[in-house]
Amino acid sequence: MTQADRSDGMRAAVQETYGPADLSAVPVFAGGFINFGYWRPEDLDGPPTVDDRIRSQQDLYRRVLGSAGPLGGAELLEVGCGLGVGCALALEEYGPARVTGMDIHPQQLERARRANARLLDGAGSKRLRLVRGSAERMPFEDAEFDLVYSVEAAQHFDDLALFAAETARVLRPGGRAAVTSFFAPDPASAPRLAELLDTFADGLDIARPPSELTEALARSGMADVRCESIGASVWPGWDHWLSAQWKPGTWPRNFRHAWEQGLLDYYVITGTRS
Repeated sequence: MTQADRSDGMRAAVQETYGPADLSAVPVFAGGFINFGYWRPEDLDGPPTVDDRIRSQQDLYRRVLGSAGPLGGAELLEVGCGLGVGCALALEEYGPARVTGMDIHPQQLERARRANARLLDGAGSKRLRLVRGSAERMPFEDAEFDLVYSVEAAQHFDDLALFAAETARVLRPGGRAAVTSFFAPDPASAPRLAELLDTFADGLDIARPPSELTEALARSGMADVRCESIGASVWPGWDHWLSAQWKPGTWPRNFRHAWEQGLLDYYVITGTRS
């Protein structure tokens, strides 16, 4: 990749998608969370509503935050915070001392500041901060956080080994990491994923196995590293939601097809700082 392919530290596809294209404004991501959602079985029984969609995205955050244990009074860092609505959910529902939302894209951070103006300007201003930084080079001191979490952003990270090392560095001993995203169980499937899904073809998403992250976390000093597939709670519901707006055979509907063929799955990866 040449320097011309990048803009201010970002791949061109990331720069465009989360900048001028503003993925958060696309109707399929109602609510501004920008994730595929964690769906309940009953969500598949009838036509999905916008309320169902927003709740599914909130529930994906709850699935990740709930995997980290009690968070009352803790210092949290969200890597790839987007509009920061997940940070606000963490503050409201889990009682941490503070949540720091970090994103590489300056336009996303501008939107996040607007979306969270009440928290940033009001009595809760000390409990939320929004910071620009990359997953591979976090602008924080060593041992600053009790939890580093990331929701559907790791598929964009340039270097999972550097992300793992930085995660371990900024965590306190006993601190937790919790990451959810989609990965390719077999890296040899990358060409096929590029044929099926535009986001892999244009370089927005990178096809890597979950073991690339779990092994990097273990090398970086994380213990009890675990990887759990949650695809059955993601892909059918996501496809059901898409079915109201996209016809079968269009590329967004191929996410479920890729999962059914074993080319792609969704995981929660956790670990504890030694």
